[in-house]
Amino acid sequence: MLTGEFYNTIDDKGRILIPSRLRTALEGDALYVTRGLENCLWLMLPADFEKLKNTIMNGPGSMFDRKLRILQRGMIAPAQLCEFDKVGRINIPSSLRESAGLGMREESVLLGTGNYLELWNKNEYERYLQASMGEFLDAAQSLSEMIREEQ
Repeated sequence: MLTGEFYNTIDDKGRILIPSRLRTALEGDALYVTRGLENCLWLMLPADFEKLKNTIMNGPGSMFDRKLRILQRGMIAPAQLCEFDKVGRINIPSSLRESAGLGMREESVLLGTGNYLELWNKNEYERYLQASMGEFLDAAQSLSEMIREEQ
């Protein structure tokens, strides 16, 4: 399981170091990088990206479904397979960096969210956390109620 919050900087060549703790939890030598939700990038193992792609692409009539086409264009089309270099960095393609407001030599946040990673511009992530605090508290309350109902 991929967990943790890591602050890092994208270097002059557009590369970011994936912390060794996360790399040891990953299988393989590459990650798919694509647009995520809420203005971040998703970094996924190839097998997990394939599952996502198949869910979006292989449904009955998917090319005729307006919502699925939007997902195809927003997540599948921009995705790129990025290999680790010898020291554990991956190159984040410039088009994807720009789409998430990730500047070179600027601090970013890498989040382990279970089975994929999110890459955020640090300032954008902090704004998101502040703006979503009410929803976070509501979700925690809903979880509390679900736990009580299960008992």
